[in-house]
Amino acid sequence: MPISNTTVLQAVMNAPGIKGRKVASLGKKSSRSKEEEEGVMGLIQSIVKKQPEGQQDPFYVMDIGAVVALWEKWASSLPRVRPFYAVKCNPEPAILGALAALGAGFDCASRAEMEAVLSLGVSPDRIVYANPCKAEAHIRYSARAGVDLTTFDSGEEIKKLRKCHPGTAALLRLKAVEDGGARCPLGPKYGALPEEVAPLLEAAREARIDVVGVSFHVGSGASDVAAYRGAIAAARRAFDAAARLGLPKMRVLNVGGGFTAGPQFAAAAAAITDALRSHFPDEPGLVVMAEPGRFFAETAFTLATNIIGKRVRGEVMEYWINDGIYGSMNCILYDHATVTALPLACASNPGNPTCAGMKTHGSTVFGPTCDALDTVLSDHQLPELQVDDWLVFPNMGAYTAAAGSNFNGFSTSAIGTHLACSGPP
Repeated sequence: MPISNTTVLQAVMNAPGIKGRKVASLGKKSSRSKEEEEGVMGLIQSIVKKQPEGQQDPFYVMDIGAVVALWEKWASSLPRVRPFYAVKCNPEPAILGALAALGAGFDCASRAEMEAVLSLGVSPDRIVYANPCKAEAHIRYSARAGVDLTTFDSGEEIKKLRKCHPGTAALLRLKAVEDGGARCPLGPKYGALPEEVAPLLEAAREARIDVVGVSFHVGSGASDVAAYRGAIAAARRAFDAAARLGLPKMRVLNVGGGFTAGPQFAAAAAAITDALRSHFPDEPGLVVMAEPGRFFAETAFTLATNIIGKRVRGEVMEYWINDGIYGSMNCILYDHATVTALPLACASNPGNPTCAGMKTHGSTVFGPTCDALDTVLSDHQLPELQVDDWLVFPNMGAYTAAAGSNFNGFSTSAIGTHLACSGPP
């Protein structure tokens, strides 16, 4: 669906999670260009000016237009693969609502995530309960809610499914053996080994669990597109093993996640398309799905933080901000992310808030907690800023606030999100 399609945009704006909320305009750019960044910075300045004195809380800006543009990019690059958004990446209701309106399915890993999606009016048949190891109470909830597709990779999980949701369809989760290039490999925790495939299929048959296909995940933030080729080849072998055992014909292939929105995506899409052509050339009725999270969320969110403290030690500038490693920047530790800060000197330099042309200094940026581990940036070049100025962090939508804590009384869950929309080129 083209981003310029007024009907599509109207449907997104009327989606639960967005409807009734103020949406600011960011102009006519749908990619993360210099012009759009300036639009985001301008919006942040206007938000800052409206904050009550003494309440300079951190906040996010979500660009709905960027999400729609990424949906279009996915549809044109992988038209055969239906995305099921990984809710764990960022459960902000606005991104869930936007993707629901665009036609996405959802990858949920818990009862709370299923409830969040279903509360937006999404049909349960658009959810895959994609957690290979589930609590029985959550399985029973999925049965009551009508979520009838899940994953497994062990005999014990088959027993739980038989006990708590015998009517579910299931995908056998395979271990992606080539996930070493991922930012966060998942193979050490999940996935059946090649020698386990046939025994698990037989166990599922004995338990009368309908195995309708296979799934895999090459790791979050994958960088080696060959991992997709190897995993799809392994999926083909699992399909063939099921046929040899006389099981009903498999009809679902879930290629998991690992996608990023940068240049790597084109290579990943080409690798998946080529591997599907090679290993599944004649599979009428085959449903191919994926579980992208950061692809849709990462670049659509910008985080604004207030400078609450400053210290100068020789040539080094040290700043404290009101979000950090125990909050949104947990991604530095858990997601191996590299963050970038942009200055916004609303208080000290309103005539040149972006500090264009100003001399920069090696700077350290600390988070607000009393732990020295709470260090966001070291030796980062910044102009000299003052308390009550701001630091803005782009590309902060993936595994940020979703994984934050309330350590030291700084509540990540209290960080608000302002909505904006960049328009078509």
